[in-house]
Amino acid sequence: MRALIVPAPAKLNLFLHVTGRRPDGYHTLESLFVALDFGDTLSLAVRDDGVVARLGEHPGLPAADDLAVRAAHALRQATGTTMGVDIAVVKRTPVGGGLGGGSSDAASVLLALNRLWGLRLSRAALARIGLGLGADVPFFLCGTPAIARGVGEQLTPVTLPALWVTVWVPPVAVSTPSIFADPELTRDTASAKMDVFSEGYGRNDLQPIAAARHPDIAVALAALKTARAARADDRVRRLRFRAVRHRAVGTCRAGGKAAGFRGLCRAHAGAASAGGFCMTFGTGFRGGALSRQRARRFFRWGVAKW
Repeated sequence: MRALIVPAPAKLNLFLHVTGRRPDGYHTLESLFVALDFGDTLSLAVRDDGVVARLGEHPGLPAADDLAVRAAHALRQATGTTMGVDIAVVKRTPVGGGLGGGSSDAASVLLALNRLWGLRLSRAALARIGLGLGADVPFFLCGTPAIARGVGEQLTPVTLPALWVTVWVPPVAVSTPSIFADPELTRDTASAKMDVFSEGYGRNDLQPIAAARHPDIAVALAALKTARAARADDRVRRLRFRAVRHRAVGTCRAGGKAAGFRGLCRAHAGAASAGGFCMTFGTGFRGGALSRQRARRFFRWGVAKW
């Protein structure tokens, strides 16, 4: 096999708690990661000259900083292979929106090249390489919902009901290090004692800081709260609409993410109606949580299409 086309799903953090701070300065987190059936598509073609090349233009993202390219180099270094690859990325996941687009691209490159280069590394070995690129890369190597602890790399798989989501991406950029450095950030949220959560559990500890710094976020959160109250009175559809305030940070090491929040609905129709709200307050997209069945198909790379 000389070429593959593979998906790189976006993710949501259904809650995000900061539970402490390590001596090295990194923050410990507790979050619920969910992959979506929406994201980037990567095309990879083997080269025999050992060159790792990115095809196409990506304004504002030098190839040396692209996690997809870095993942290929990390895998070459870890295994000593002399093979190379051409990588082309069709970006759908909003850049800097905290949806894990770069980390997902990196994980998909690791999985695809493990097959293309005939390396036969275990998923655990790939996760160790991926952790050096970003703390949420190991999550994307399996793709099923998981509770994340540590800096995001300690994963406990969980089962969730089917979800349809509308994701709003605000027109702002928020620096991850600046949010974590804020003296007002809550850093002592108690850790959950078990991995079973009711709907609506948890909060986003980073949201108050992001909303205080960026009025666009605060305005849209207030509007979503109003929309939620209106939907609670809708006796015809009887769809529960709840706001999941979210500023997704898969890793404390990454910079330059944009803050945002997501509205989750129990049915496709609810997500569709919420889409109009998201378009009013920024860009966004609708999609569903990546089912366990589709995740197995995606990450086997036997059928690797959206």
